[in-house]
Amino acid sequence: MKIGVTSQNFKTITGHAGKTRRFLVFSGDAAGRAVAIDRLDLPKALSMHEFRGTEHPLDACDVLITAGCGDGFIQRMARRGIRVVTTSETDPATAVTAVLAGLPLPEAEPHRH
Repeated sequence: MKIGVTSQNFKTITGHAGKTRRFLVFSGDAAGRAVAIDRLDLPKALSMHEFRGTEHPLDACDVLITAGCGDGFIQRMARRGIRVVTTSETDPATAVTAVLAGLPLPEAEPHRH
C-alpha cells in the first residue's frame, strides 16, 4: 500500500490538499511501520486544483492523508481510486503508521472556505 501525505514543507502534514504541490509518499515495512519512499515536488499545473489530465503522480497512492480539504477534493480523489483521510495529526510517520494499522487519527480542524 502506498500512502501520500500533503506536506508543503516536507516535514509536517499540511492542509489545502487541492492546491498542495509537495507530498511525501510512504509504504509500510514488515512490522507495519511507515517507510518514506518518495517526495513529490510538483509544478503548479499538477496541483489537483489545476490538473485536468488523466494520469497524475498521486494515482500510485491508495490513500492520501491531509490536514484539510473540501468535499469536492475528496470526491475527485475517490474517482481516482484514492481514499482521503483528514487529520489534525502533524507527524507524517505517525499518521501513516496509524492508517496502516487501521487505527483512527485525530479529527481534522473544520474546513473553512
